[in-house]
Amino acid sequence: MNLLTSQEIESFKKDGAIVLRKKFDISWIEKLKKGIDRDIKNPSPRFKSHTLEKDVPAYLEDYWTWDLVPEFKDFVFNSPYAKIACELMSAKKINLVMDNWFLREGGSKSSTPFHHDISYFDMDGTMCVLWLPLQPTGKNEGVVWVKGSHLWNKLFLRVLFKDGHKVEGKECTVDGKKYELPPDILGNKDKYEFLQWDCELGDAVIFDMRTLHGTLSSLIPEKTLSRYTLRVAKEDVKISYIGDWTSYNYRKAMQDSGYKNGDNLGGPMFPQLWPK
Repeated sequence: MNLLTSQEIESFKKDGAIVLRKKFDISWIEKLKKGIDRDIKNPSPRFKSHTLEKDVPAYLEDYWTWDLVPEFKDFVFNSPYAKIACELMSAKKINLVMDNWFLREGGSKSSTPFHHDISYFDMDGTMCVLWLPLQPTGKNEGVVWVKGSHLWNKLFLRVLFKDGHKVEGKECTVDGKKYELPPDILGNKDKYEFLQWDCELGDAVIFDMRTLHGTLSSLIPEKTLSRYTLRVAKEDVKISYIGDWTSYNYRKAMQDSGYKNGDNLGGPMFPQLWPK
């Protein structure tokens, strides 16, 4: 049985992001919140705060923890997301790319820079991202997506989430792929059309890995907000190492696990999620 309508699939492919209402049972939301609590008590080596100031409300993150936190592993393999992604991307199979979570404490002034996820991964092909808020979230409390930006056929340099949002590296070309400076979205808001939604529990946004997104509003949330994100890949995705121009890569971990340039996804780091 299909989980999505043809109109939802068409909107995703045209706009680069779509909100899906009540696709995730509240039990999944509660499980993921427990997983974040568990992770904070015993974080991975990748855990970080993006807030530079000390003793102020922080913006926290951990990633690649699905195999360390049982609640996350259960969601990755057993939630509806892999089937939803399969339908959205017209895929024959779905593999895991990476999971992570963000928690923005109430009163935190830290924000999400405008970026697209594709530049943070040594992969090439069709991928999408689940953005699942774990509290009711107003459209000015979350991120926004630049409508249609996944179709620009551009790659942008990575932006650090740490306060100050430093761009890593310089414009360059790697294996024929040109990496440009990200556009100044905040300084040119009138030039873009934004997608943003109020989300209740069970709602989620799914977006193309190439879609630009970030914090648009200057609103500082009074309440603590957390979200779980999960990236998955269609069968056309291959390993594509993008060079050493940034510190934000996992080449060594991938190479130590035997992944070579041009390999299909699979194996222990990128297991198949659908079909089961």
